This record gives sequence, C-alpha cells and structure tokens, in this order.
Amino acid sequence: MDQRIINLYDEYTHKPLSRETFLKKLAMLTGSTALALTILPMLEANYAKAAMVKEDDEDLETETISYEVNGITMFAYTAKPKKRMNMGSVMVIHENRGLNDHIKDVTRRVAKAGYIAMAPDALSENGGTPPNEDDARKQISELDPKKNLANFVKSVDILRLRKETNRKVGCVGFCWGGGLANQLAVNSPTLNAAVAFYGMQPNAEDVPKIKAAVQLHYAGLDERIDAGIPAYEAALKKANVRYELYMYPGVNHAFHNDTSEARYNADAALRAWKRTLDFFAANVK
Repeated sequence: MDQRIINLYDEYTHKPLSRETFLKKLAMLTGSTALALTILPMLEANYAKAAMVKEDDEDLETETISYEVNGITMFAYTAKPKKRMNMGSVMVIHENRGLNDHIKDVTRRVAKAGYIAMAPDALSENGGTPPNEDDARKQISELDPKKNLANFVKSVDILRLRKETNRKVGCVGFCWGGGLANQLAVNSPTLNAAVAFYGMQPNAEDVPKIKAAVQLHYAGLDERIDAGIPAYEAALKKANVRYELYMYPGVNHAFHNDTSEARYNADAALRAWKRTLDFFAANVK
C-alpha cells in the first residue's frame, strides 16, 4: 500500500484530524471516493481477527474486575492460567482506541505464556471504552495525563499484591500504551520490567528514575515516534538502565496489531513478541 496512505491514517489516528477530512484526503490519494472506501477496511481494525487465543480457552480463567484508585472505579480485563499460584504478573496497556477485543486477546496471549495478566481501561472514569473508535480516541486525548498516570501506577501495585503473584510485575504497552509503559518505568518504583511497542519516550531528565529493565520495539517507517529514540537511548546509557532496543526496518507503526491488515507485519510481530516473552521470563517469572 502507498506509504502516503499509511502516513495519512497515522495522522488521522494521532492528530486532531476529523474523519471527514481524513476521508477527503484519502479519496485524493486513491483517486476516488469509491477506491477510498475500498481501502478503508484494510486500514481500520477488524476485530473478527482478534482471537489468537479464544475467550473460552480451556487453560485460562478470564474476567472483568473493578477496583478503586484515586477516587474512581477502574475496570480491567484479566486472564490467568487455571489453578496456578506464585506467577509473575503483567499489565497490558491499550492503544489510544481503548480496551478493545484486540487488547483482550493480547492479554490472553500473556496468560497463555504463564502469567496473570491485567489490562486496565484508561476510560473507566467515563464508564469504559466506547464502541466507536473515534469516540475512544477523543476521550483518551482529553484525559488528564497526570491523573491517568497515577491511576496506572496504583494499578501496578494492585496487580503486584494479588494473591496469585510472586510480587513481580511487568508491563507491555502499544502506541499510546507504549508511551505509558515508558512513563510507568519512570514513575513506578515497584515495576520490574517495561516493554514499549512504538511508544513516546519520556523526558531524558527523568530516565535516571527508572528502576525497571526496559525493552523497546520500534518500526522503521515510524518517523513520528522514531525521532525521539536517540535522546532516549543516550539517557538510558548515561543512567546505566538495563535496556534492549530493537528496530524493525521497513514496517509501520502498529505492526504488532493483527487486526489492521495494512500495517500488521507478521514477521516483525512474531519476533517482537518472542523477545517480549523472553524478557518477561528473565525479569518477572
């Protein structure tokens, strides 16, 4: 697919670009409204594909839980292996489209690897993630960053203290959630490992606060996010933070999301996921 179309979709999903304007620009790039509407399903999420691990997997227990943090009720989707204790725990942090079926599937993938996994809904204060992705993105853009971060820092502690855990916690985040994973590494002293997929980097001056091991996955064609790599890596080295950084050439932002045909890259996604699980095995299990 024309990279200009991928870049336009990235602009639409990450900047204040209305759907009407996006569709007009897409029609200009494709040559007609009809072609634009043909290509659109390849760009947008198709949650019928979001079932690598089924909800009723016989090895797992899944549920939606609620808990109180900072004066609000947080909702989270959880998955864990049946009849196991003393497990490492992993928080899964969603993209800027909220807690959807894809992220729930990723949560089950983590559980299948032997962890208790929890995916909090950042939009809990609004009643939870709405079904319309544009609404979800808008609501996430309106969150108070400091309050949201505080909610997730507290959620790390709540996950760590669950009776099934070994008191070790990792997190993995994607896109908006990747940026939040980096912020948790800075702001959560009890976090053991943070994995960020194409996430915004923290300020360099905050990097010395990091106690967790950090693993970073970046897409070679993701110019918007990749611009922050040099400063972040330099700060990690200077602060002697344990980190791993992987670049996947020729792939786009959101390459791990298998519900988006145009941006998903199976080879990069599988390699990055294996590295993620190996990292958790070394630092959380």
